[in-house]
Amino acid sequence: QVQLVESGGGLVQAGGSLRLSCAASGRTLRSYTMGWFRQAPGKEREFVAGLSRSGDNIRYAASVKGRFTISRDSATNTVNLQMKSLNPEDTSVYYCAASSAIGISAQSSAYNYWGQGTQVTVSS
Repeated sequence: QVQLVESGGGLVQAGGSLRLSCAASGRTLRSYTMGWFRQAPGKEREFVAGLSRSGDNIRYAASVKGRFTISRDSATNTVNLQMKSLNPEDTSVYYCAASSAIGISAQSSAYNYWGQGTQVTVSS
């Protein structure tokens, strides 16, 4: 079992950047397919980015492709989400999730473990 804790959220102006981190304990993140999701008030949780166990495969939602970058730091057992060119539509609670499945899924139901979330607010 793995425990996930997100950090790095905050308030940023439109056009700015933030870097979210997801620190894992209990097991190495190389054992899991990792995903970042986000959920805005009144909306469903949506897939943002995913990283395969091997690190060879990465997937992004169309809305963030070219602006967000997911990466893993094996030395610190952390998965990061670098976000740039942020806009107010990116305002959400961002969640880190781990899946025991091999492939990257955009469905939240495929993920077994979740962090508590970190708030990202982008002002216009």
